[in-house]
Order: sequence, then C-alpha cells, then structure tokens
Amino acid sequence: MTQPPDEEGRKEMENAVHLRKTRRRQWEEIGERSLWQNLSMAGAVGWLIVVPTLLGVMLGRWLDNKFATGIFFSGALIFLGVCFGSYMAWRRINEK
Repeated sequence: MTQPPDEEGRKEMENAVHLRKTRRRQWEEIGERSLWQNLSMAGAVGWLIVVPTLLGVMLGRWLDNKFATGIFFSGALIFLGVCFGSYMAWRRINEK
C-alpha cells in the first residue's frame, strides 16, 4: 500500500536534506579540487570522446573502402564512437 502524497513528499525532502548535509560535510573535510585536477579532468574527458570517434572513423573508412559502400560504415561507426565516448566521459565525470 502506498503512503499518502504528503508523506511521500516529506520522505523525499528528508532524503534530500540528508544528502545535502552529507555532501556539505564531505566538502568541508576534503575541500575543492585544485585547478590542475579540474584541468586534467577536462583533458581526460576530451580524450575519452575523441579517441573512440577517431577509431570509428578509421575503421569505418577501411570497411567502406574494402566493401565499396560509400560512407555507410563510416557514418555508423562515427556515431557509435561518439556515443561510446560520451558514455565513458559521463561515467568518468560521475566517479566519486
């Protein structure tokens, strides 16, 4: 049986307040990342997207030349490379 809407909202608010307090306490203990850590994170995220995309380009061009398919494989593998790279970058950013 579900709780009344006001009880569900209250529980959600309590959880949000608890999460905020936990994050604040962690920030006070650890502090912010340095400028160099932030710059290295940006560089790593960039490479995480670029490398799979370039691999998709190279493999796609090779397959297109081998099977004479125009840009069929290149387009598909570029798209897959960008998607995979973006997923990996998203996971990297959300690491704790």
